[in-house]
Amino acid sequence: MKLVRIAALALAALAASPSFAADGPKWSGWDDDLFARAQAEKRFVILDLEAVWCHWCHVMEKTTYADPKVKELLAKKYLPVRVDQDANPDLSSRYGDWGWPATIVFAPDGNEIAKIRGYIEPERMQALLKAVIDDPSPGPSVGEAFEVKPSTSAFLDKQQRATLMKNVDESYEEKLGGWGENQKYIDADSMDLAISRAEAGDAIAIKRARQTLDAAIALIDPVWGGVYQYSEGGAWTRAHFEKIMSFQAQYLRQYSQAYALWKDPKYLAAARDIERYLAEFLTSPEGAFYVSQDADLDHDTDGHKYYALADSERRKLGMPRIDKNLYARENGWAISGLAAYYNVTNDAMALAIAERAAKWVVDNRALADGGFRHSEKDRGGPFLGDTLAMGQAFIDLYAATGNRDWLARAAKAGDFVATFRDEAGGFFTSKTAEGKTGVLAKPAKLLDDQVQVSRYMNLLNRYFGNETYREQAAHAMRYLAGAAAGMMRPLPGVLLADEELAVEPTHITIVGHKDDARAQSLHALGRALPARYKRLEWLDLREGKLPNPDVEYPDLGEPAAFACSNRICSFPSFNAEELRATVAQMAKLKPARG
Repeated sequence: MKLVRIAALALAALAASPSFAADGPKWSGWDDDLFARAQAEKRFVILDLEAVWCHWCHVMEKTTYADPKVKELLAKKYLPVRVDQDANPDLSSRYGDWGWPATIVFAPDGNEIAKIRGYIEPERMQALLKAVIDDPSPGPSVGEAFEVKPSTSAFLDKQQRATLMKNVDESYEEKLGGWGENQKYIDADSMDLAISRAEAGDAIAIKRARQTLDAAIALIDPVWGGVYQYSEGGAWTRAHFEKIMSFQAQYLRQYSQAYALWKDPKYLAAARDIERYLAEFLTSPEGAFYVSQDADLDHDTDGHKYYALADSERRKLGMPRIDKNLYARENGWAISGLAAYYNVTNDAMALAIAERAAKWVVDNRALADGGFRHSEKDRGGPFLGDTLAMGQAFIDLYAATGNRDWLARAAKAGDFVATFRDEAGGFFTSKTAEGKTGVLAKPAKLLDDQVQVSRYMNLLNRYFGNETYREQAAHAMRYLAGAAAGMMRPLPGVLLADEELAVEPTHITIVGHKDDARAQSLHALGRALPARYKRLEWLDLREGKLPNPDVEYPDLGEPAAFACSNRICSFPSFNAEELRATVAQMAKLKPARG
């Protein structure tokens, strides 16, 4: 998740579970007939976009929506709609920057009147509802949509890269670490960019990455493990206690990669604490992963009280609600995190858990043409994010195991991702519009999705040598280049996508039989070597050529490892010391982005 979205999330979090229910309005769901009813009844639509895991929506449920005057105004002139944002990616992608809870007021025809992020006090909500009734014209919160004109080039120019890098660098908080000042968390793309620069020997990037990783350990629950969503007030010690899968998967991956790079035992310990939380608390009996755990036990026992307790004291009081939905997207994220953890630990159980989850998603969420549903039944789907997350998970499992079946599934997922393409630029977040009229008549395009499409399709091209995948990556990148020209906020993901499209990944190939212990040892070494952007393959000549045989490897009669960079390949390595030295040498040959 990115800087602006986290900053918004920090203002307020999400939704009410049944255990938090109050005497509030009569809520309805989001459906195709919503605005037809609104027009027939001459009512405004108010959307409470929430989720099941956070603190401030519980407060809003207890205070604002239980307020008699608010309930009276809603009953008089509104259709109140409540939606779980985790279950509805089409809406959450459109309004994610409005924070949770996001409150959106629509005219009966579906056009926006007001958008408000975060907690709304009862008096302020009363004023908002009255103002809309008195004057339903769009307010200042509803600006004109930001129109992106795609660039003619699939690459950022030198000035764009310099400007974006300057914005990212200036967003870093030097005193305490982290990108952003008030809310403290690890921004995923900013950390990936810092690790990439650190691998190249950038001293400032090394300092920033390690300072942030060290500080963020304070967000890991010392009792159950797992990482809290963020800390507020410009400190790392004032946690909001939601445990959301996106953060578990991201931190598990990045602490594992940090351990590979620096071999600092505290990073491995952090990764282990997150992995044990996933295994114990967010794993379903079927082997798939749940979505999140609530910050609070109930209205009277919030996270500050509850998570200060020891294990036995917590369990005596009860368990904060776990959202037990099983979404393809969240499972893909978890699988990728576990694969990164397996790469540096060789923990066979972690790999088995990841593969079990992947097989469950394939059996229960797969579509016939290579994509994935979000849930058992999607409203507004299918969604781009589910197939992207699972496709990346398949690539990560292929690198972790050498099993070509996973790579074949990644290719099918890529073909499905291509069906979200908008020829006018970029890729849509969903295939279905949320409404027939107004601003909702066209599916949204999320910048984060464009970043992931570009990076994912580029990786597919690296593994398959298929120029169609590269063109899809370039299509997303042209949209990002156009968007970056008109936005001044930090966009580290755009820099990552641009660099990966322009530069070859670290390419390590193990040549040897997969049942040969010496080849297995070399593959384990290749997995554990630090390289955030890496293409790792295992060539067992009994299986035929690799999907992208851009290098011909000799059969030396014994297992060997080869490293390639910038179209130059090394002499074979036969042991750990040789392979590490070879990869380090190849990394120096990577061309810098000019």
